[in-house]
Amino acid sequence: MKISTKTLILLLISFPLVFCTGAMALEPTSSHLDTTPSIFEHKEEKWGIGFAARMASIPFKGDDSSKNDFIPLLYFEGEYLFLDGLEGGIKLLTRDNWQLRLLARWRFFDVPDDTYDAQIDTDVLDWGLQIHYQADQTPLFFKVDLMTDERQRLSSNWLVGFEINGGNIIMSPYMGLRFKDSRFNDYYYGLTMDDVGSGMDVIAGIEAKYHLFDNVFLLGSIEATRLDSNARNSFYVEDEFQENIFLGISYQNAPPLPSTTIKAKPYIRVAHGWATPSDLSDIISFNRERDHDNNQLTSIFYGHPLADDFLGVPLESYLTPGIAWHWNSGVQQSSQEFVLAIKHYYTFDWPFTWRFGMGEGLSYAGEISYIEQEEMDRKKIEANKWLFYLDFSLDFDLGKTLHVQALEDVWLGYSVHHRSGIFGNSSIFGNIKGGSNYNIVYLQYHF
Repeated sequence: MKISTKTLILLLISFPLVFCTGAMALEPTSSHLDTTPSIFEHKEEKWGIGFAARMASIPFKGDDSSKNDFIPLLYFEGEYLFLDGLEGGIKLLTRDNWQLRLLARWRFFDVPDDTYDAQIDTDVLDWGLQIHYQADQTPLFFKVDLMTDERQRLSSNWLVGFEINGGNIIMSPYMGLRFKDSRFNDYYYGLTMDDVGSGMDVIAGIEAKYHLFDNVFLLGSIEATRLDSNARNSFYVEDEFQENIFLGISYQNAPPLPSTTIKAKPYIRVAHGWATPSDLSDIISFNRERDHDNNQLTSIFYGHPLADDFLGVPLESYLTPGIAWHWNSGVQQSSQEFVLAIKHYYTFDWPFTWRFGMGEGLSYAGEISYIEQEEMDRKKIEANKWLFYLDFSLDFDLGKTLHVQALEDVWLGYSVHHRSGIFGNSSIFGNIKGGSNYNIVYLQYHF
């Protein structure tokens, strides 16, 4: 079985480091705290979720002059791991005012859909190293990185900016340079057919965050990039500037954070599921069909506790990375899927203890599953490895229901494992409508 470079990067970096970060963030309690609901003590950390709309101009020749996106956003700030909207990584080294980070970042590459989209990979996850410097006693910050895509096409971003705190609104104007090697420019601006050569872009922008109420914020940014002269002279480029406008809303728990221990416990979830050609609405209405090819997956998820409530509602929230193994069948080879999501649980008693869960995040498929590819072929659209992820679940506490102490904190449940392209409204998900669904049975243990 062949594993792509991007899959290997996600396997070796994303899941193990998130898992280890969650484990290291947990501190054992003292032995006399027998009444503590978990064998671990955990404090609330900075986290958040959100959605945003992005509008961008297209510098290439073609029928489309702009592109719109609908984007899910995840936020988390742990001792080692961080997620910040469309980027995240690991804090490798922290010294006074600066950090060395292992960084992965989504880079939008906007081309006319019908003209160039089939010629070039627009699903761009760059990764590399970043140095982040925050000046002492001043709002000034500086970032420099060295990034590569999966084909080792190099770029380096140098940004300087400062933060203006105006009470309910925080603004961060910045300026920067982006250096690109010849392989980067030849591919992304020569579209593999024009020898463009290396170059340096000039970037300027401003980001803003406005406090609406509680922990809800309005997000916005404007950015303009002036392409280097070699890129501007490419046969396929007609505009020297590219502009981006970003508007969104997010929930982000703001400092000061509670100092008390949260009750939510970390968990491990082991699951097995069966594909279904039914869409999500049919599944929810109990009108699902069986997959005649019997495609199946097995998954394992770790749940890292975030909070006991959400906007005043008693919802336990978790950061949950997972790996799913799609088994080989008569119509597909085995492959891996990687998930990073935030999930919420609401617990109720009727007549025993139940729990409803909902998760949202990102899913990357090493190979497109047969059930998903079949739908894309039927709709005559190109499948996408990156898709939006949803997880709806219903489970019950085995220990309390069966009155078996050994099964306390073990939950048996059913869930829907859902991948989709947000109704074709997001270019980072290939602007596709549809995806795939799996009926899942799982055991989940909180410790």
